[in-house]
Amino acid sequence: MEIGILGGGIAGLSVALALRKQGYHPRVYERRAVPATMGAGVTLWPNASFVLQELGLLQDIEAIGGRPLTMRRQDAAGNPLGGLDIELLNRTMGYPTYTVLRRHLQEVLLNHAAQAGIPVEFGHRAVAIELDANGKAMAHFENDASIRPDLLIGADGRMDSVARKFVAGGNTPTYQGFVNWIGVAQGQHALVDDIAIQDFWGAGERFGCVSIRPELVYWAAAQARPLSEAIPSADMRKEVEYMFAGWPEPVTRIIRATPANAIRLIAVHDLEPLQTWSRANVLLVGDAAHAPLPTSGQGACQALEDAWHLARCLDGASAGLDKVFQAFAKVRSPKTTKLAEQGRFFARGLFATDPETCRIRNERAKASNAAHDVRVLAAGWGQGLPMPDCTGGAPAQGCGISSLYSIE
Repeated sequence: MEIGILGGGIAGLSVALALRKQGYHPRVYERRAVPATMGAGVTLWPNASFVLQELGLLQDIEAIGGRPLTMRRQDAAGNPLGGLDIELLNRTMGYPTYTVLRRHLQEVLLNHAAQAGIPVEFGHRAVAIELDANGKAMAHFENDASIRPDLLIGADGRMDSVARKFVAGGNTPTYQGFVNWIGVAQGQHALVDDIAIQDFWGAGERFGCVSIRPELVYWAAAQARPLSEAIPSADMRKEVEYMFAGWPEPVTRIIRATPANAIRLIAVHDLEPLQTWSRANVLLVGDAAHAPLPTSGQGACQALEDAWHLARCLDGASAGLDKVFQAFAKVRSPKTTKLAEQGRFFARGLFATDPETCRIRNERAKASNAAHDVRVLAAGWGQGLPMPDCTGGAPAQGCGISSLYSIE
């Protein structure tokens, strides 16, 4: 079976690697002329580490990633708001959590794709997909090339996905009322005291930073604002530093350690859940199918899960692609829809501007039960995977998912 994959990001490359391990020969088509370097970093929670282990990548991730053991929350004045025992979460789920720069994760995926003999064609921007006379999808590229594979997988992102337009028509991304400034800080000396995730909550603003090493930290600063004002300023580092002046350290230290020209502003969008992820012989995966807010903490993790599940669904390819697509959507849609909903719910509380609403939010965060939070996360994030559930028993069937802000 000839398989074409639109998109050479985390979703497209991990799907390609998973299918190659199943004996298929996929080919990846990436719109950019060179490998992507955009984005700051991602947190690979234990469900992602399970998939990476299955793909044979976990040893490489361990070599480049940090191993956070805790997540700490504070308000803008430095008062503690509880947190998450990541070490307990790791033990409960049976796999570690890693923090990595997005570009380093991309390099690992590309290196393994090359070792596996997977062709990755850069400079192939898909502009349209149409059905031929036999009802088979043909993808057309900006460089005048075209492909007509037996299976066409759309892993071409959330903002301008040609595959999603073909499958779902007018399902366009939805702005969720806040912007992110993202960056990577690197110092000659330590910027933070330990390898941890730190999250600072204000009124309509937040700052999150994730260390890979004490001197290497990626971060996201966020603020609620209308889309009309989601415009990069001439000096974004100065803007962010002014906005978060007076917040607890290491906030200012991290901002100042970031090259001014390396800070990027993102107007944060997500997608309404789709009724279907496929049409004809085209299947959506990753952000093209389900693009949660970064407040879900699971964007990259769910792209990796797509790869693992699709490879297993294709074991039944002899029954026809329709059956494969139905099986894939059945196992993936409920979990990803739930995560998207919870990402939105958490964002509404996180970016509230009313002082009383923020006070109640903070009090609830302080009163949360750390052990219970771990059990809920383990059950939710392990759902559908052969991992221990929140009680350490059989594979999780789902007993709720708690939202946790992660920087992606």
